[in-house]
Amino acid sequence: MRAARLIKMVLLLQSRPAMTAAELAQELEVSERTVTRDAQALSEAGVPVYADRGRAGGYRLVGGYRTRLTGLARNEAEALFLSGLPSALREMGLEDAASAARLKVSAALLPSLRDASDSAAQRFHLDAPGWYQEPVTPELLPAVAEAVWDDRIVHARYRRSGRDGEVERELAPYGLVLKAGVWYLCARVADDFRVYRIDRFSAVAVSDERFERDEQFDLPGFWDERAAQFARSLLRTEVTVRVTEEGVRRLPYAMDRSAVRDALEAAGPPDAEERLTVTLPVESLDVAFSQLMTLGPELEILEPAALRARFTAAAVRLRDLYR
Repeated sequence: MRAARLIKMVLLLQSRPAMTAAELAQELEVSERTVTRDAQALSEAGVPVYADRGRAGGYRLVGGYRTRLTGLARNEAEALFLSGLPSALREMGLEDAASAARLKVSAALLPSLRDASDSAAQRFHLDAPGWYQEPVTPELLPAVAEAVWDDRIVHARYRRSGRDGEVERELAPYGLVLKAGVWYLCARVADDFRVYRIDRFSAVAVSDERFERDEQFDLPGFWDERAAQFARSLLRTEVTVRVTEEGVRRLPYAMDRSAVRDALEAAGPPDAEERLTVTLPVESLDVAFSQLMTLGPELEILEPAALRARFTAAAVRLRDLYR
């Protein structure tokens, strides 16, 4: 533990002209007294750490000293490519590895480039969860992430959606996907690839056995295909509407964009009132009601009659409310 801290201290001092004891203590998560002892230990080991006394003093390396301990470990290198996803790294248990990797890269850079990481962090931030949602980290995510990184077989218990009880599965975990604040596992089961929600795992045991990864597997491509299939599978019924030009512009913001695009391409020309008649695939009449009500007077329901009646009743209530 102390050896790792001493290495980190050298890298910190190598990446900056000088640091105060308070700054080092904060970075290393120790007391200032421990920083003083560590600096003395480094000096005794031949590392030229110099202490500037006084109020504005601190620690620095003398004579352009450069350590050769900047080589990245495998987990640090992998975490570095995810360093733009701080919350995801934290949830997968890779925050420390990413921090060490960034520090090593910073130490290896020219002095004029060492502020590049801070500069980028102040100009780009990815906030993965959707609005109005409290992100919850699945308890078993770190264990699943460890299996993904090491290509290890996982024995898991999984709660299936809409069904009673649990199933046991032996999985070859290929990759993790964070979608709108929800974590998913893409895994191979026998000869089939499937998608599992991490928060539905009730138990996960990571085996010592490794699986042979299919090098042809493309995680982004697989996810895009399955996500599109899932979105299409939800659209089980249809509604026919008459929509204004403004309504056409707003439809993609109210419903599935690809479904709206396909429906508009299949629609005929506008009528005499410049309204377009469109048949839209929807998940259910209840969902269609909540989605299409957002368009207000820019859209008229033609079919089915039951949905038109609901819109008529809502329009009457609005008229009475605002009379």
